[in-house]
Amino acid sequence: MSMPSGQTADYLVDRRKLRRALSFWRVLAFIIAALAILGVAFASLSGRGVGGGPHIARLAIEGVITGDAETLKLIRDIAKSKAAAVIITIESPGGTVTGSEKLYDEIRLLAEKKPVAAVVGTMAASGAYIAALGTDAIFAKGSSLVGSIGVIFQFPNVAKLLDTLGVKMEEVKSSPLKAAPNGFEPTSEGARAAMAALVTDSFDWFKGLVRERRKMSDAELAAVADGRVFTGRQAIALKLVDRIGGEREAIAWLESEKGIAKDLPVRDWKANRSFERLGLFGAVSKLAEFAGLPHLARQIAGLGEAGEARALDGLVAIWHFPDN
Repeated sequence: MSMPSGQTADYLVDRRKLRRALSFWRVLAFIIAALAILGVAFASLSGRGVGGGPHIARLAIEGVITGDAETLKLIRDIAKSKAAAVIITIESPGGTVTGSEKLYDEIRLLAEKKPVAAVVGTMAASGAYIAALGTDAIFAKGSSLVGSIGVIFQFPNVAKLLDTLGVKMEEVKSSPLKAAPNGFEPTSEGARAAMAALVTDSFDWFKGLVRERRKMSDAELAAVADGRVFTGRQAIALKLVDRIGGEREAIAWLESEKGIAKDLPVRDWKANRSFERLGLFGAVSKLAEFAGLPHLARQIAGLGEAGEARALDGLVAIWHFPDN
């Protein structure tokens, strides 16, 4: 029995709508399942000291140091674990002064419970060297770069550009030094002096750490505290590092000087990596776009953008490659 042509058309339209709805939910279910599987897989791969038995924990400090909560918690977890000793590998030009201080303090608390050695890769400069100071011994390759003992406060000043464009920023503030310097007007002597006082205070703290932890005289400190970086070979003579070497030498030192059992396994301890950092939101967004769901793709991409890293602010202890 055939249906009237009008009913047939309505039936076909309904069928198309149903297919679209089913396709949407199938793709959405696939995306959710993929995220769940990837989440479990990465959680397993980034296990924190999997196995639980005696071992040497390896913790990597890489990139710009901000004193993020994940890294600080990871150090506290290692302190409570069955790790017999810790090797901190460092590949960093530094970071914020406050973040470096947080990291240093947490490493010192860790060193009160377990022997800790720092192994410098390409660089441990400025704030990264502050982190290295928290360990019991610093190992570096002959060509590693260490030091850069100093603090910097930088801000862009676009006052001349605004003058050229005929733009002037108006403001009402409670005192001349409120929100100064702001970069929209020439920096006053008072503002410059206030910033210099902040830099000097943090620099004095930095130098105090170096003097105390590296057991330097005032003359020895003055020779290394001018902001320069030094190679590992230079740093040995300047007392900035303890020995030339890498992880193998650090393990031998832990065994001979700290009584750590020989041939313990070395296990990586890593912070749980968020979907944003893994770039999964971007990948899933492309998948949704390919499946013909542009609206869903935009929503997923927006979630990823919300998790992007924030820019550094405030005083920084970070090495800059010279401009000239």
